[in-house]
Parts: sequence; C-alpha cells; structure tokens
Amino acid sequence: MAEFTMPSLGADMDEGTLLEWLVAPGDLVHKGDPVAVVETAKSTIEVECFEDGTMAELLVEPGTTVPVGTPLALIGATAERSGQPQGVGKPHRTRKPHKVRQPEGPTETGKAEKRGAARRAPKKGEPAKPPSPPPVPATVPAPGPSTARQGGHIEAGPLVRHLAKQSGVDLETLHGSGPGGRVTRTDVEEAAAAGATTRQPRVRATPLARRLAAEVGVDLATVQGTGRDSAVRAADVRQAAPGPSTPVPPASADAVPVRPSAERPSVAHASDDRGAVMRRAIAGLMSRANRDIPHYYLSTTVDMAAAMDWLHEHNRRSAVGERLLPAALLLKAAALAARDVPELNGSWTEDHFTAGEGVHLGVAVSLRGGGLLAPALHHADTLAVPQLMTALKDLVTRARTGRLRGSEVSDATITVTNLGDQGVETVFGMIYPPQVALVGFGRVADRPCAVDGLLGVRPVVTATLSADHRATDGAVGARYLTAVTRLLQNPEQL
Repeated sequence: MAEFTMPSLGADMDEGTLLEWLVAPGDLVHKGDPVAVVETAKSTIEVECFEDGTMAELLVEPGTTVPVGTPLALIGATAERSGQPQGVGKPHRTRKPHKVRQPEGPTETGKAEKRGAARRAPKKGEPAKPPSPPPVPATVPAPGPSTARQGGHIEAGPLVRHLAKQSGVDLETLHGSGPGGRVTRTDVEEAAAAGATTRQPRVRATPLARRLAAEVGVDLATVQGTGRDSAVRAADVRQAAPGPSTPVPPASADAVPVRPSAERPSVAHASDDRGAVMRRAIAGLMSRANRDIPHYYLSTTVDMAAAMDWLHEHNRRSAVGERLLPAALLLKAAALAARDVPELNGSWTEDHFTAGEGVHLGVAVSLRGGGLLAPALHHADTLAVPQLMTALKDLVTRARTGRLRGSEVSDATITVTNLGDQGVETVFGMIYPPQVALVGFGRVADRPCAVDGLLGVRPVVTATLSADHRATDGAVGARYLTAVTRLLQNPEQL
C-alpha cells in the first residue's frame, strides 16, 4: 500500500489546501493522471499520481490545509493484480445459489440416517426421548437500521458523507447496501437521483467556488462551469460576480435584500487577499534566493536581423492562428543552448549540482491579479518552433486561469523571463531555487549597429544570464550566451 502525499509544488511551498478529489475510492489510476486539485499560495493546481494502482482510501477531506508530505490517500495494487473487484463502495453482487438435483433413489446419507435412527430407538421398557429439533441452517441477517446504526452511528465513509452533504441527501433515511448495512456511494447517488424530481438539482462546483459564491452573493445555477464535467470553479464565480459598484437587485419585493458591498466580502477584496498571500510567498522565496545563492551576471547584445527575416517570411506564409511571435524564437534558442551547456540546466541540492533529465524550460508568467508563476514547458528543446508557440499559449492561459498541473510548477530545470512586451530592454532576474540559472530577454529594438565595417540600423535584443556561482563560473555562462547568439543568428537551426 503506497501513500499519495501532499506534494511540494515549488521551493516556497510549505503547505497546501486540498480543494477537491478528481477520483473516488476504487478508481484505477495511472502515473500522470490528475487525481486532486490543490491550492497553494500562488495558484490552484491539478496534482498528478506518481504510480499505477487503485485508490484504496481518501484520507483528507476537501477544504483541509495540510503540510507538504502529509498522506492524502492510500494507493493499493490494481484490481487486476490484487484480484479485488474494482470500485470500492459499489453494491456487492449476490451470486445465485446453485440448484442441486436430488437423486431419485436412496443415497448413502439417507442410509446412514436410517441406521442412526435404529441405534437411537429406545429399548423396551424405556421412556421415549422427545425428538431433537431439526438443525436450523445458518443465515446472514439482512442489513437494516440495526446493523447500519449501531449506537446511533451511521456506517458510511468520509467520501460518502461528503457526497451526501453535496447532494442534499439525509443519511438517516438510507438503508445501506454494503457489508453490515454500510451506506455506499451508489446508495447516495440513487437517493439523490430519486429526489431530483422534487427538488432543484445541485450544481457541480468545487468547495472553494461554493464558499466564494456564498461570500459574493452569486447563484451557482447561473454560472457556466469550466471545470471537469462542467463543474463550476472559483475563477468562474469571480468572472460572474458583480463588481463592487454594481447593485444586485432582489428577485421580488418579498425577497431578502442583498447586503451592500460594504458589509460583505467582494471579489476585489478576495483578489486583494490572495494577492497579498502571493506577494508574501514571492518575498520569502526571493529573499532566500538572494541570501543563499551567490549570483553572477552576464549580458550580451544579439543581432536579430536574420531571425526577424525568417520570422516575417514564416508568418507571411502562415494562417493568422499559426503566426509566431519573437518570444518563440527566443525560448527555443534558450532551450537548445541549455542542452548544449548542461552545466546550467539542473538544480543545486545537498551541496552538489544535479543535471536535469531533459530541458524543462520555466517561463515567467505575470498574473492579471498581480504576482508571478514560472510553469515549465517540458522538453522544450525537442519542440519545433510552431509547436513551442502553441504550447506557450496554452501554458500561459492555464497559468492565468488556475489550471496548471503539478509537474508543470515543480519540474523546471532553467527559467526564462521575457519582458520585451513591456518595453524593457534589459532584465537581470533572480534565480528560482533550486535551479542554477535564469535567462532574461528584453524587447527587440532597432539600434545603430556596425556590421562588416559599415554602420547601419538593425534589430537587436539584449540577452542576460543570472547564474549560481556554486555550480558554475563565468566561463560557462559565457559559453551559454555565445550559444544563444549563434542560434538566433542562424534561425534555420532552431
């Protein structure tokens, strides 16, 4: 039996809040499958399973905050290997008894009974003993309230109780179909389906979305969910919520008036609180990086004339949705250079450098509500430039909507920050521990430049490197920036 624990989704994470389970006990899971949604100080993240097996038991209820490393669930062998039926909490199928055909003639058992009867016959003159009652076959009592409610306690697991609460089902009214009258998930689902004709169906929503909807006065039935199985997420509630200055009129004159925004938390206030938490997390991590990592910094100016000519020609021949931005070329050059100079692609842990297994390029993404994330593009050096552009768009979108995977926020081997779209020409970033390098790019700008003895105006970009002096020296960093320059000046190699 293996433990599925609260993962560390970054060097600045000490604890996380389990928002929802994406699996149930008995579900077969494979390595890489998302099984839970966890909220950190920076984002809401889907956490993957790290091995194959069957979810045996969920140990932590949604909405609970626990430290990193706390067991969240138990994972057993797969149903095929263990021989157990797949799906805990499902009603057991009762096998029909085999019918035994009785032989027409006397059997050995019948003969033995006759002989026994002769031996038990009373002797002459002795009073006859009363016949013994026939043996009563052993039976298993049918499950009922007495077995399911011993001492007033209803036999039901934590997940079943949570499902009943979400579905509005009273466990006191159910007769469990599980062993010993235990209430199962199927019992709750059937009761919820039976009562759906008499009450409004319950909207699928995450616990965080329900809490936020209650705080800001949003009816979940009016919100279009973007989560799994159209479940409403917190981001959907924030988008549907009225602004602080927008009054919410009552449905009728008899309706209970909505409290003014000054008396109830608004989405803006919730965002402010979350932004403050994120800023504290970033402050702690960057303070640690500045204190513990001996940085050295290098920069170079790269002639982008050949790269921009290649980019313009590619975009001229491509559909609008397939056109590339300069950022795609810069990221691909950074990834290939990290493969060429592996001393900068990895992490510093336990006083030694560990090279990364592949180039997982962290990309700094600014969030709309403030703050910063650096999720990873896995194996960025192996992606063609158009594929990398598509992956980048998807990663940025999911980072800003809180739909990242756990591996995307914890696997980066080197990070790139690109502030060119903000008009910045040079950026020296702080290394994200335990990585050992961070690459910065400014905007591509036309500058006077001497080429082959002639002065002209050409597009250039400033590339910078912040590196950990414990892992490398300036000579290694110089090799890296030289590789970036060579690749950008020969875009056909990207």
